[in-house]
Amino acid sequence: MAWVPAGTFRMGSDKHYPEEAPARDVAVDGFWIDRFQVTNRQFGEFVADTGYVTVAERPLDPGDFPGAPAENLVPGSLAFTMTRGPVDLGHLSQWWTWTPGACWKRPDGRHSSLDRGEDEPVVHVALEDAEAYAAWAGKSLPTEAEWERAARGGLDGKTYVWGDEPEASDERLANYWHGDFPWRYDDGYGSRHPVGSYPANGYGLHDMAGNVWEWTRDWYVERAEPDDAPCCVPHNPRGGELDESYDPEQPQFRIPRKVIKGGSYLCADTYCLRYRPAARRPQMVDTGMSHIGFRCITR
Repeated sequence: MAWVPAGTFRMGSDKHYPEEAPARDVAVDGFWIDRFQVTNRQFGEFVADTGYVTVAERPLDPGDFPGAPAENLVPGSLAFTMTRGPVDLGHLSQWWTWTPGACWKRPDGRHSSLDRGEDEPVVHVALEDAEAYAAWAGKSLPTEAEWERAARGGLDGKTYVWGDEPEASDERLANYWHGDFPWRYDDGYGSRHPVGSYPANGYGLHDMAGNVWEWTRDWYVERAEPDDAPCCVPHNPRGGELDESYDPEQPQFRIPRKVIKGGSYLCADTYCLRYRPAARRPQMVDTGMSHIGFRCITR
């Protein structure tokens, strides 16, 4: 773990997506934080020690998902599927697929495995899965402010974890989508990478930008009017249309959401420029996905 000193920093942004505003000064106490996202290897040690079964692996009660297709009422999770060509970016269901059998140890579905992926960040973990691991490790999830303070690495108010300038063509500073989303990516991108594959920030922390989104302990509330772009965090995975907002006509899908931070390997400059410390998105607490993981802190 690495130490993040107490202090006041500039949180949020007035220059990017509306939900990040307003930028304001926030004070946090000092804390220790994992240098890396929790890996499949580490999560496997937790499961072996406790016998824990993740949300994605548990049988489903059809009564909890009225109107959901019968084929979706099996253990599984949402997994990214690259499209065959350009698509309308307003319809997330073209690249997010409800995948039976997908879970932390089978990230791409029933016939996949963690072959050579033990050092990649664990994914398909719902909020309670992350919290259970953290409790077992004697740690906790960070607050949104703690996470952002850590991600900035002492570079107060900067756009990226490395400064204000975008990554140059000859640099490899973070694992985000390089190419045409969601159908073509540059060589070496388009998937999760082993933790620590990219340079650390000023506090010695890796992958605070990209690779996978990370759970925080804060409930999500809008700070400003939501933007129109759906980005890359769909909801309602087991039935109905994928939709980022609550639908008052479908109260059965009003599931509480927590803040996730950091962006992922699916963030593209032309679609979801959220591999930045100020970026934030809502995620339903009962839903893991193939691009959401976590790291822990101690105080």
